[in-house]
Amino acid sequence: MCTRYFMDDAPKELAEMLDVVLHSSLADKFVRKYGRPIITKGEVRPTDIAPVIAPNKAGIQTAYPMKWGFSNPNHNSTIFNARVETANSKPTFKDAWNSHRCIIPASYYFEWEHFKGDNGKEKTGSKYAIQPGGATITWLCGLYRIENGFPVFVVLTKEPSESVRFIHDRMPMILPEDKINDWISPETNPTTLLKYALDNMVTEKVIEDNNQIPNQLMFDVYN
Repeated sequence: MCTRYFMDDAPKELAEMLDVVLHSSLADKFVRKYGRPIITKGEVRPTDIAPVIAPNKAGIQTAYPMKWGFSNPNHNSTIFNARVETANSKPTFKDAWNSHRCIIPASYYFEWEHFKGDNGKEKTGSKYAIQPGGATITWLCGLYRIENGFPVFVVLTKEPSESVRFIHDRMPMILPEDKINDWISPETNPTTLLKYALDNMVTEKVIEDNNQIPNQLMFDVYN
């Protein structure tokens, strides 16, 4: 599961791309429609508008502002995640899985520890910041589509690796940077890329009293 992620100051490889997003006509259209800014720094929550990487009409990797969440009219709700195990067969995600895949750049994602209390009921515990070991950018895999003239996205999740299983029973699908172009290409069979998903995560417990992470993260590694 992934319902929060964080963006630090953009590294050089992303700064130019984010600048294009902020000054795009689509960004202006989003602001006029929703009256909210495009988030390029700080915590990103469901229904926020954030930079997402997808191919342009020429098939070139490009960043666009997109709103987080697919609408679900059957239940009058919004969907924020999709499971990689079933995305290729569920009507809500099937078309996007086949031809509209995207990458959501983040510094790290957040997850809350889930565990059973003494009464057997599931409880939520500490909040953790999580990213791949040795990474400065976390490349979250997603799907996108157009709703009412606006692009929207969901984050794909998978079975957790041993490094984060103690926190939650799901984790986002994360790819190395050299697989981004393959992932977003409509010509690629996405199933062939699942084996490249990163599993070696490092974690940092978020400070509970002020909900902050140090600027320079010092992670504990759980192998």
